[in-house]
Amino acid sequence: MRVSVSGISLKLKAITYLPCYPYMKDFIQVLNFTPNVEILTLFYNCRADIYAHNFGSVPCYQGHTNYQAYYVSNMSALKDYASYCSSVEVPVFRTELDLYNKGKVGPLTEVLSQGFEVNYEYSSECVECENLGGTCGSSDVSDFVCLCKNGAFEYVCHEASNLSRRLIIFIGLACLALGISMVLLVMLCCLGKRRPTRKFAVFWKSEAAKCPNVDAFLQIYGSFALTRYTYANIKKMTDGFKDKLGEGGYATVYKGKLLSGRLIAVKVLKPSKGDGEDFLNEVASISRTNHVNIVTLLGFCYEGNKRALIYEILSNGSLEKFTFHGTRDRIQSLPWETLFNIAIGIARGLGYLHRGCNARILHFDIKPHNILLDKEFCPKISDFGLARLCPLEESTISMLEARGTIGYIAPEVFCRTVGGVSHKSDVYSFGMMVLDMVCGRKNLSADLQRSSEVYFPQWIYNRLELEEEASFQGTITDEEKAVQRKMILVSLWCIQTYPSNWPSMSRVVEMLQGCVESIQMPPKPNLSSPPRLALDTLVTPTDSSDGAR
Repeated sequence: MRVSVSGISLKLKAITYLPCYPYMKDFIQVLNFTPNVEILTLFYNCRADIYAHNFGSVPCYQGHTNYQAYYVSNMSALKDYASYCSSVEVPVFRTELDLYNKGKVGPLTEVLSQGFEVNYEYSSECVECENLGGTCGSSDVSDFVCLCKNGAFEYVCHEASNLSRRLIIFIGLACLALGISMVLLVMLCCLGKRRPTRKFAVFWKSEAAKCPNVDAFLQIYGSFALTRYTYANIKKMTDGFKDKLGEGGYATVYKGKLLSGRLIAVKVLKPSKGDGEDFLNEVASISRTNHVNIVTLLGFCYEGNKRALIYEILSNGSLEKFTFHGTRDRIQSLPWETLFNIAIGIARGLGYLHRGCNARILHFDIKPHNILLDKEFCPKISDFGLARLCPLEESTISMLEARGTIGYIAPEVFCRTVGGVSHKSDVYSFGMMVLDMVCGRKNLSADLQRSSEVYFPQWIYNRLELEEEASFQGTITDEEKAVQRKMILVSLWCIQTYPSNWPSMSRVVEMLQGCVESIQMPPKPNLSSPPRLALDTLVTPTDSSDGAR
């Protein structure tokens, strides 16, 4: 592609073969075309050959394989063929296209080879940037950046002047002197058989906690592909935090857009007194993942108390709105086949977290609110704020406090006599969540919290023994009853009294994909909800709106 500059217009020379794959989709959304440019739609990969008289056939080369593409002069026919053809939009000169339609120029590839024009804002910032040896450009979050030899800057290149060099040398010498002084201080302390006071040690630890080395942390635990944005970038993405999607006790989520046009969800955390450990855990945990059932983290912002997470935006929100109801109906109902596929997807995602990464990731907050659904209702596990990383070979982990959400927290988390805390804590939460999906009601509602005689899984178990429908969705078919029974049986196995009896998530997937007759009736759960003392000391997040993602 050749670019020639004339004033403030750019003429882009196109390639000499048709672009048979939609590489230019985001490209077209970003560029500002001149009035002399028209967007031409090309069709390819059609399921059947097109023989209509108003279509023409043109060669299309991609790699080492020949394809056939089609163009149409009668634009009313677009609607008829769009359903079984792939398409791509290509900018061309309107004058060249008119000549082609009149038969005055050669093949369509010649029209494409003439390129197209775009408007380009040649600002004073660009002039200053070029005067200092830089090149004008843009990024995902900024319309203008100055690309320099020593990096990209928002306005102009920072010259490495003699003064700057002297300043660098001075800082280096100062650091060296400080290091020597620290060594001498340690030697004096050792010679004098004195240790730093406890007050000094606590102060050092607290100050280090206030300013964690984020870059070093992410190099060890995170992903190099993850983008770190500035707070100014975040404001620009969200258009000054204009479109709020939801708000909770610890975060507010806004709708945003990258410069490429991609829609995003920006979760801005509210200032907290902590050292950001949970925030960094979430960044490190999710940046390690790459799975269809795990939400995609696109980037993050960490500037003191200003912290934000940038996620892909999912059109159907959280599973919660398809699960809970206030009376006898769900807010929105889903077919049993869809609910079943969602359960399998979540199980696969958890299995990946437990065994598919180079370190085991324990989520500790599996619940309907933290399961997001895309436009095809593919589930994605989100919100890793309470997650913990541990080596694959370790079967249990140590925890200073219980963490999770009331109604989904595993018994060993708040009652250590049951067993050690492990990745199977997520298995219990999964089981309780699937029971919610089947029955369409919260497993620990306000009424149940006030009663020590009612335990939700026992209520389910009793109805299953009596072969009664546990759901309030109305009449269901025999096939749907079998799906419902399978989901309940698997869930009850996941919430047995002792963690040693819980299946692994890989086993859960096998059970869900197998036939219901092969699943034995599990023993009746005899645990109760967490005692009030445990609930008072529980570390639990405050949910933001499901639209927040």
